[in-house]
Amino acid sequence: MKNYKILLFIFLMAPLFTFSQEKVKDSVVEKPERPAFESSSLIDNQTNVLFNKNTLEVMMQHRFGAIDGENTLLGIYGASNIRIGATYSILDWLTVGYGITKKNITSDFSLKVGLLNQTRSGSIPLSITYYGNAAIDGRSGKNGDNAGFLTKQDRYSYFHQLIFAKRFSPDFSFQIAPSMTHYNAADFGNENDRFAVAFGGRYKISPNTSLILDYSQPITKLNDNSNNDPGISLGAEFSTSGHAFQVFIANYNGILPQYNNMNDANDFFSKGGILIGFNITRRYSF
Repeated sequence: MKNYKILLFIFLMAPLFTFSQEKVKDSVVEKPERPAFESSSLIDNQTNVLFNKNTLEVMMQHRFGAIDGENTLLGIYGASNIRIGATYSILDWLTVGYGITKKNITSDFSLKVGLLNQTRSGSIPLSITYYGNAAIDGRSGKNGDNAGFLTKQDRYSYFHQLIFAKRFSPDFSFQIAPSMTHYNAADFGNENDRFAVAFGGRYKISPNTSLILDYSQPITKLNDNSNNDPGISLGAEFSTSGHAFQVFIANYNGILPQYNNMNDANDFFSKGGILIGFNITRRYSF
């Protein structure tokens, strides 16, 4: 009789042990992989990086003039382009931003959304992020500034990009980012839309120093063949816990991705086709 009571007790308690084990197993939370990149941008393109909620990132992007061999001191005294902007993390996975660019006095409003995060266990092998912006050409449209807008909507352009990024190791990260650019107004005979794909990588050579690469390849061609060259950028990045500094050579000088994809005519391998540039970012947590 005593043996029956023991068996009955084990039978009644078994579901509780099973439930307890399942609860412990289900409570294990997958940890996201560390960020693939240090900054929210990689030379001319965005990265998958989204900072913690209530983080403000201030950025200055500068492109000197083309290195054309004339008396411009490697383009430093040439025609430059500058963008100053800021982004704010409303949530851990949602960032909004604003910037203004010297070329065409262009204002841009941006949105970045984290869709999927790479995990340390590898159960999710990569991160997926959406980035988009809307830009407004700020030129007056009067004679002399080559704007020639017929309507207010002619000033608007848009850029959409999906960023697939993976941190392969503590030293090496890589991303692929297909994109679409749309201009409400295009030059006569040209298209309003263009598809492109960007490739970016970072390789750390020390705890605070990395070699960086950014390559943008147009997919659809424009009728104007001078604007079909790829964007090539090579440089170095120096980072700390609060800021990142990137210095590089490149052939794109538009800074805004839609301008680079649609309008840039520089050939990296031709005379006067490359320039020196730098990006500086600083983060503040609130």
